[in-house]
Formats: sequence, structure tokens, C-alpha cells
Amino acid sequence: MKKTLVIALGGNALLQRGEVLSAENQYKNIGLVADVVATLSKDYRVVIVHGNGPQVGLLALQNLACDVAPAYPLDILVAETQGMVGYMIAQKLGQIPTMPPVSTLLTRIEVHGDDPAFSVPGKYIGPVYQPDQEANLREKYGWELKQDGEYVRRVVASPRPQRVLDLHGINALLELDHVVVCAGGGGMPVVKVSEGYCGVEAVIDKDLTASRLAVELNAEHLMILTDADAVYQDWGTPQAKALLDVTPHELRPFAAPDGAMGPKAEAVIDFVEQTGNVAWIGALKDAPAILAGLKGTRVHL
Repeated sequence: MKKTLVIALGGNALLQRGEVLSAENQYKNIGLVADVVATLSKDYRVVIVHGNGPQVGLLALQNLACDVAPAYPLDILVAETQGMVGYMIAQKLGQIPTMPPVSTLLTRIEVHGDDPAFSVPGKYIGPVYQPDQEANLREKYGWELKQDGEYVRRVVASPRPQRVLDLHGINALLELDHVVVCAGGGGMPVVKVSEGYCGVEAVIDKDLTASRLAVELNAEHLMILTDADAVYQDWGTPQAKALLDVTPHELRPFAAPDGAMGPKAEAVIDFVEQTGNVAWIGALKDAPAILAGLKGTRVHL
């Protein structure tokens, strides 16, 4: 039987920073994903978890601009982006003759209602704004905003994923040798109530969800793909050095809640420590070379 590989795709897999959030641009970038998955699916059962920060932020803005009906809550917007982006990925992957069947599954993720993240929003969504727009945005929409480089950006609550509720469906599709696109945008955040589950106003970090999913699937591998070719020590300085082979202990100083490399480092640390298996962080274009041990940051016990 093929080994299971969970891939977390960063936002750059769908949209380069500064690009217009159009269907055409997203399809163009997903084309790179399709070529990589086609190669990997020959040897692995592939599960894809994608980001949705720009997409869910755009939907939120479009909601606010419509005065015909009240705006939808974030859990429903996450579901919409899961369907939209999952459809686009499935369309592109399905154009490759050698690709196994591709299925997109809407995925709910259980979170705790008392998670501290609900009191301290910190997950970026939507476009960036000029700093002088911050006061107006806070007053107009009631948003929380934080610095994002030289800009400001909306932030929302990001509770930790506790359990993948639709795991049975994902496993069933993998047994049929499907490439599975699931838990997009970190999954729809829900909390346990007296009868079933209730959605909450939040967005879950997709890297942490990919790690949780990989653990629950008993996956052999987790690979987080981003726009950086590795984790770097002293990033942004002349002394920058790529970390090629590290333990969770050595990587832990990089697992800061910075909204960038921090969640990725935390996600692979959690996976490696809970399973004893190997995880990687690297660039999308390098994915086959990463698995061959030639590129990226390899994390192991």
C-alpha cells in the first residue's frame, strides 16, 4: 500500500502577493500545484490542505458591501472558500491524464469554545491596507487590525484544531485511491453543543489543521509548502542560513506566533513529536526534491 502524504499549501500556491484575486490568476498558480501532485501521486496517497486567507477576506468584504441580507458568519465563509478553491484545484488536477480521481470534501474541525484565541484575535485575513486607513476601518466595520509588514490587515480569532470531524469520509476516499482536497482554510470551526455542533466566528490556521489531520490519518509524512525554500536562521540578514536537518527541539525557537513561519514550525513539531515520523517545510516547486532529501527543512526525532 502507498504511504499517506499530507500537503499543506500556503497562500502562494493560489495567489502571489500583490496579484489580483481573480479566477484566472488562481487557476494559473494552481497549475503548478497540479504538476507537483501528479508526480507525488505516483508514489503516495495524497491529501491536500490549502490556505484561504485572501479568499475568505474577499468574501467577507463582498458580504459587507451587500445590503440585501445580513453578512454571513466566518464559518460559512470558510465553507464557501473550501468549495470554491477545492473545485478549482480538482479542475486543474483532473486535466492531467495520469492523475488519480480527485475529490473535494467539506471538512468541519472541532475547536474549544473557551480557547484563549477568541479573546486575542491574531489570524490575518483579507487584503492589506495603508496604516492611515486603520482608524476608519475599525470604526466602519468594527474590525481588529494588526501590522503586517508596512501595511495593516484584518485579524480574527484562530483557535487550535482539536479534532477532524469528517475523518471517516477522508479515509474512505483514500481507500479508493483518490487524491483528497479537504480541510481547506483550516476547516470550518465548530464547537460541541448539546445537540451536535455549532459554527463559530473564527478561522483556523491551515498548517495546524494539516498537522492534526496527518496525526489522525496516521500519515507517514507531512509537508508544508510555502514561498520559502527552507526555514532560515537569521532570516533577512546577511548571515541567513538555511536549516536543512533539524529536530523538534532545534526548530522550536522558530515556532513563534508570528503569522508567518511560526505556525508552520509549530505544526511540523507537533506532527513529528506525536508520530515519530518525518515532516518537511519548503517551496512548492521543490516538493519532489524535498521528499528525496535534496531540498527544504527536514524535521525528525
